Amino acid sequence: MTTRPRLRTALGLFLLAPLAAVPALAQDSTLRVGLGANITSLDPHFHVIGSNSALARNMFDGLVNQDDRQQLVAGLASAWRAVDDTTWEFALRPDARFHNGAPVEAEDVAASLRRVPNVRNSPSSFLPFVRAIAAVEVVDARTLRIRTREPFPLLPNSLSRIAILPRTLEQAETADFNSGKAMIGTGPYRFAAYTPGDRVEMEAAQPGQSGATWAKVSFRFLPNNPGRVAALLANDVDVIENVPTTDVERLRKDSRVQLASIASNRVMYLHLDHEREQSPFVRGRDGAAIPNALRDARVRQALSLAIDRRALVARVMDGEGTAAGQLVPEGYFGHVPGLAAPAADLNAARRLLGEAGLPNGFQLTLHAPNDRYPNDEKVAQVLAQMWTRAGIPTKVEAQPGNIYFTRASNREYSLIMGGAAAETGEASSVLRPLLASFNAERGDGSGNRGRYSNPEFDRLLGEALRTVDDAKREALLRQATELAIRENGVIPVLFFANSWATRPGFTYRPRTDGWTLAINATR
Repeated sequence: MTTRPRLRTALGLFLLAPLAAVPALAQDSTLRVGLGANITSLDPHFHVIGSNSALARNMFDGLVNQDDRQQLVAGLASAWRAVDDTTWEFALRPDARFHNGAPVEAEDVAASLRRVPNVRNSPSSFLPFVRAIAAVEVVDARTLRIRTREPFPLLPNSLSRIAILPRTLEQAETADFNSGKAMIGTGPYRFAAYTPGDRVEMEAAQPGQSGATWAKVSFRFLPNNPGRVAALLANDVDVIENVPTTDVERLRKDSRVQLASIASNRVMYLHLDHEREQSPFVRGRDGAAIPNALRDARVRQALSLAIDRRALVARVMDGEGTAAGQLVPEGYFGHVPGLAAPAADLNAARRLLGEAGLPNGFQLTLHAPNDRYPNDEKVAQVLAQMWTRAGIPTKVEAQPGNIYFTRASNREYSLIMGGAAAETGEASSVLRPLLASFNAERGDGSGNRGRYSNPEFDRLLGEALRTVDDAKREALLRQATELAIRENGVIPVLFFANSWATRPGFTYRPRTDGWTLAINATR
């Protein structure tokens, strides 16, 4: 994979990123986009999930944004600096306006940061991105200082994930966003309409301030792979994301289509029930209840060794991906050199089961989404076959994402499939939500649906998040990764490739985070 520049933090120096020139707006132009996954809400603070975040980014900005390679660039802040180890100062753009015409001021930022921990019923909270903040000081309308409880060099990276709203929306409920009432942002496009399960319509924001290149944009939810491709070939949409891997070669030869792809930051992984003494979908070979076998490290290792990751990538993903042995790909800050995906070894898997007192194996059910990730249900079915061959008869129950993720967050399952992306461009953004000991108050383990918990992992991660020196912080992240992977806190399976297809005359500039943004599409 392509090596990316490291993310650096220089204390006492302004970090400046020039604003992109505003492209000309074609007033009569409409862009029609076919998305590969539905959303759970329009509320940009409700759910840390890629489909929500990508759609929201078309309508909302952060203080800091990320470019196509997840490097930090100016958002609503034109400059930022670390005043000292625990104080950051942000200077707001004087031209920044909300879609209702109101200027963006420091108090709006402060109110947005206060809102994040108070969003109710979040399946996966944005709290980890703001947890380090101890106080926000409004210096003047264009300047604010953010104080952290301890040194936190990744504050600008974390704030790139937080949408800024008008202060009047601090108490807004998620339902207010879904109705459109609270959809006031600063992004290139303003909200126009939302039909749940069908589409979101947007319009260009005020000319001269938004960077919008299309007068109107229609984002349609087309999770069915054949249907999404058919919509493109029938000219019903201009761009589709998540090109089905089975169609890549065929579409590459089709003159009606242009493809764009890039290595992804998203990993498909498995969460296992580490906590409960009895787990609802772990059963003996005769179907009787047994103690939770997933709590045994030998069983978890057996499950991992039974997976032929390279065969999955080659045969199920049609080569569009990479076998994963950790949670961030090569080139990302915190990646562990040499920590490769383990080779499949059925004999070793069976031996470990015997050592765990389960020579005849046990029954298991894998729960997975069927409309969230490329080939998600197919991958689940092949995983079940691999485990069955190792002596663990496995059933698959696949569900639409809007049902699946809610039930998975409620911990109704024993073994689940998920996907996670290095959303801040470095390893802590996946280590903390997936593997830190669950603590709702602190926001740790917000996506830790298996309740893995190891005090030494927590110590290493916590120290990394406080360490300003890049080399020392990366060493700590690597140690934490090696510990969690050795224990199979989660089981990484594969890294995706991000791909888009467009009609003739349209092009799409790909992003490592897989987000589909209207500003990346041109004609």
